[in-house]
Amino acid sequence: MPSNTSAPPAKKKGRRARLLLVLLVLVLVAGVGAGGYWGVSTVRASFPQTTGEIRLDSLSGQVEVKRDAMGVPQIYADNETDLFRAQGYVQAQDRFYEMDVRRHVTAGRLSEMFGEGQVETDSFLRTLGWRRVAQEEYDKVLSAETKKYLQAYAEGVNAYLKDREPGDVSVEYAALALTNDYAIEPWTPVDSVAWLKAMAWDLRGNMQDEIDRSLLTSRLTPAQIKQLYPEYPYALHQPIVGGGKVDESTGKFDPKGGGEDDDLGTGETPGSNPTGSNGSDGSGSQGMSSQLSALSEVLDGVPALLGPNGNGIGSNSWVVAGKYTTSGKPLLANDPHLAPQLPSLWYQMGLHCRSVSATCRYDVSGYTFSGMPGVIIGHNDKIAWGLTNLGADVTDLYLEKIGPDGYLVDGKVKPFTVREETIKVAGGADRKITVRSTEHGPLVSDRSSELETVGQKAPVGNAAPDRGTGYGVSLQWTALQPGRSMDAIFAIDRAKDFDTFRAAARNFEVPSQNLIYADTEGHIGYQSPGKIPQRAKGDGTLPAPGWDSSYQWKGYIPFEKLPYEYDPERGYIVTANQAVIDPKGYSDLLTKDWGYGSRSQRINDLIESKTKDGGKISPDDMRTMQTDNRSEIATLLNPLLLKIDIADPYVREAQKLLEGWDYTQEPDSAAAAYFNAVWRNVLKLSFGDKLPKEVRAEGDCVNVRPADATGPVDEQNKLVRECGQRDPDSAQPDGGDRWYEVVRPLLKQEKSEWWTTPGTRTDQATETRDQLLARAMKDARWELTAKLGKDVSTWSWGRLHQLTLKNQTLGTAGPGVVRQLLNRGPWNLGGGEAAVDATGWNAAGGYEVIWVPSMRMVVNVGDWDKSRWINLTGASGHAFHSHYTDQTDAWARGELYDWAYGRAAVDAATKDTLVLRP
Repeated sequence: MPSNTSAPPAKKKGRRARLLLVLLVLVLVAGVGAGGYWGVSTVRASFPQTTGEIRLDSLSGQVEVKRDAMGVPQIYADNETDLFRAQGYVQAQDRFYEMDVRRHVTAGRLSEMFGEGQVETDSFLRTLGWRRVAQEEYDKVLSAETKKYLQAYAEGVNAYLKDREPGDVSVEYAALALTNDYAIEPWTPVDSVAWLKAMAWDLRGNMQDEIDRSLLTSRLTPAQIKQLYPEYPYALHQPIVGGGKVDESTGKFDPKGGGEDDDLGTGETPGSNPTGSNGSDGSGSQGMSSQLSALSEVLDGVPALLGPNGNGIGSNSWVVAGKYTTSGKPLLANDPHLAPQLPSLWYQMGLHCRSVSATCRYDVSGYTFSGMPGVIIGHNDKIAWGLTNLGADVTDLYLEKIGPDGYLVDGKVKPFTVREETIKVAGGADRKITVRSTEHGPLVSDRSSELETVGQKAPVGNAAPDRGTGYGVSLQWTALQPGRSMDAIFAIDRAKDFDTFRAAARNFEVPSQNLIYADTEGHIGYQSPGKIPQRAKGDGTLPAPGWDSSYQWKGYIPFEKLPYEYDPERGYIVTANQAVIDPKGYSDLLTKDWGYGSRSQRINDLIESKTKDGGKISPDDMRTMQTDNRSEIATLLNPLLLKIDIADPYVREAQKLLEGWDYTQEPDSAAAAYFNAVWRNVLKLSFGDKLPKEVRAEGDCVNVRPADATGPVDEQNKLVRECGQRDPDSAQPDGGDRWYEVVRPLLKQEKSEWWTTPGTRTDQATETRDQLLARAMKDARWELTAKLGKDVSTWSWGRLHQLTLKNQTLGTAGPGVVRQLLNRGPWNLGGGEAAVDATGWNAAGGYEVIWVPSMRMVVNVGDWDKSRWINLTGASGHAFHSHYTDQTDAWARGELYDWAYGRAAVDAATKDTLVLRP
């Protein structure tokens, strides 16, 4: 079915030779060994000029760029276009290589930079068509004003690139020059817009859950799958919005409707399908073909620019009203949890009109992305705002009955929409692919030969058409339609009150985010924006039958119906990817796959404990909350572990570490190390050997009955060896707070099918909870003995739980010496999965940190210069620059830096001043 044509792969010998050349040049330019002076001078050639004067033809007036001790720039201009031109110039100075790689990702052109190893990724990205949609947004949707800013930004980037050789832009280009004839292209406005598609991809909602639920049907019953995807625990974890409902007479959401004190409901989510199937007749307990795993493998291959697939991108943000703060004004905190990257995804800067007026309206500071104008998260002179992922279900997979002439809908064959794409490959021949789309979206199954037979056992009913050689799989996703999110960013940057903030949020369509708000008048607020589909049938939890038009999207939830709050009586708002609102009083389906609320409830509890009896919250209290590392699962599981009668003295020695432990996960904690190892082994024993290989981690091999086996194990029905196929960062069971809710009711049951495990050469089979817990404690003891040593007093969580910052290209897969030159770390970290200090790890894959608070900020509203912030790495993307990772040590300790905003504070903090002149 795929219509791909490609040249044969290059020989390994050629790849090895190119890697050796990369290694050689990086060793030389780093000044290692005999590199000497030439190496140092080559590195420094790409460092930005930060003092003196530079003339830029595109400017209409003088611009000042003031950098503080951390290299963070604050830009001052007299008009808006000069402001954004200078932003483009400065970001290119610090981060152009990162910008260039990102635009090649979004355009599906990585093979042009890095060769044939990226062809599969490029093919998938071309199939999605991010760049094509971004071009359509720019041509047809975005406002003239936004396009003017984007063009000015591009002019600034290109002014920096003008007359520069690639090696003078970044040291990585010196390496690329020896492997191919790569040349830097001018920056375009669409390059900036396309980055929003990459952001939306990693914040797309429940697509991985949709795949995984389908894969689980090969081994588990619908009842078992339901246990592994429990309902959101509304009675335990407060949703974001305390009350409210849609007024049927106006069609608008009323935040006061219903009240904050309504009983929390636990009933069926609106739009749900009680049968647990999106099948055409509502039956469908059959198992989904394991061929769907191929799609998951393709997803793992797409660069996880924001976070690992399947682990659920998280973030914390909260705002506290002035009546509960020491300043008497609101305090706002935000720390988005994303994949650790080098350089950091975020870029700190300020954009200031010297005189704010109707013709120059920007006086904003915060975090943005390299390659994109404006500020994404931060504050201006009137308001502050933060973002977390709402997690709305904005993707649906459709099973398509396809043939040579098209695809089936309501008994009729419709023709595909077809286009051809040419992928240029560094050091190799071009590859051509054909992209086919249905009315739902692109056929993502065309990108893998394994998916030709997708759906052979798909969860559909008897009314489904003949499978033939299998169903195709298409993707419908809101980000594949042109939108106005770029307009929203500029409008938020200049908003002055909650009304203008909400008006701006109306256009923040993709990705759908939780927006929190505070202003200098003392108001706080929340808005859930986004283009969120309304389904005529089905609930988005499993692939839908594309041949039945009743499963099509019928529209989008109107912005007026989306939940919001303004000055809630409780005096604070917390968003940490939990449910937005109790579905009992809200009829529209946002998603069935929320984060499960461990972090959000901990933040709620910390705020309430601090403010009871008239207590006040200080900015430092907000920072302390951000670094809270208490483990919720430990509060449930640890008391049971301490009751287990352990006879083995070596295991008992480890068990004693848990006595008196306060459930905090400090880097030097031996108890945290042992508990997390026990938790990992509990998950492996309870669930790991019962899940299909398609969702288990690579290298995780178990002896199991074949998926289609029946009857007892005997000579004719033997156990088979099955090894996991999933990337460890996105494998299951990942140990996140969904698994807390899976385990919570099971811990009350002495016997359950999940507590049963087969015996081994050294271990007896388990049949009860306590038997399994005892075995997990033993396994954890010997696992940590191998990793950390025999003496438990030397154990520490940080030695297990390490962060290594990796350059996102040559630092991830190049030779070891190359990685040593470009990468930094490791750092021993505290925190953990689903803790407020969310240094995430995947229990199925190991203890390595795979997502982090990518930045932290605490905004002191109104007294802006007392706000504080920090980035994960540093301002610079140049591998050997002093600002490459100069913030990381302080970040790891949970510290924040002063955030100068007012002109006097910025001047006092300035270390370097660069003047840009026409």
